[in-house]
Amino acid sequence: MITRRNFLINSSILATGTMLGVKAMALNGFNKNTIGLQLYSLRDEIPVSLEAVFKKIAAAGYNSVEMYGFNSKENFFKKSPKEIAALLKNNNLITPSGHYQLELFENNASQTIEAALCLGHKYIVIPWLPESVRKTKDDYKIIAEKVNKAALLCKQQNIKLAYHNHDFEFNKFEDGSCGFEVLINDTDKTLVNFELDLFWVVSAGLNPIDLFKQHPGRFKMWHVKDMDKTHPKLNTEIGTGSIDFKPIFANAKLSGLEYFYVEQENFSMPSSESIAKSIAFVKKNLLK
Repeated sequence: MITRRNFLINSSILATGTMLGVKAMALNGFNKNTIGLQLYSLRDEIPVSLEAVFKKIAAAGYNSVEMYGFNSKENFFKKSPKEIAALLKNNNLITPSGHYQLELFENNASQTIEAALCLGHKYIVIPWLPESVRKTKDDYKIIAEKVNKAALLCKQQNIKLAYHNHDFEFNKFEDGSCGFEVLINDTDKTLVNFELDLFWVVSAGLNPIDLFKQHPGRFKMWHVKDMDKTHPKLNTEIGTGSIDFKPIFANAKLSGLEYFYVEQENFSMPSSESIAKSIAFVKKNLLK
């Protein structure tokens, strides 16, 4: 557990992220001037140069990044949180949230939360569940309990927790329920929020707006990625696929939206061109 003494001892590490944290915390509600990119979109370029990746993101017009890739041994791609914070600051980027595996809270909760605080995150996001731990409804109940405990640890350090979905959470059990229903109903709504991946919701055959209506205010973040019209299992640039984002963005308040991140997991053109094309559509058509 992080004590106040440990927090003060680590103040020199956190100092670099102070400006980022102030900016991120100041974004109370949906700020249309904050447009993010999920760093995973450019994962293949990170081994060459993370600094070049951040420069590319900023050059395309994004001012926010959602981090991923943290582990207890190598931190972020063999860079410390302090080093990452400096690279972000140098490129005028903030990072309101990051993806951190749930298992980190079982063995490395203190280190994980300290890393998130250093970067100025407002949210820690649970991004994925291994198939081995999510086979039954009871499995999801166990997961919900772990998520609640992790969220409580986060709250103690003035940071929030959210869960990011894929499509598997919507697979039906024999009684007609699904894992997503367990997660959203069995987690404490005062502690646990959700990052709704719009692509995966549509892929599961659902309408995101229906989820907003059922659980207003729970979806503080979105992943915005479009569905290729010819190959629906693939992503494409925002505005060129089959998902109609306009009515979804029109319901941002109902969702509880604070931040959103463009994400694309595959490219048919140079990545710099792709992410620039997506943000141009977002600015022109979705943020009026």
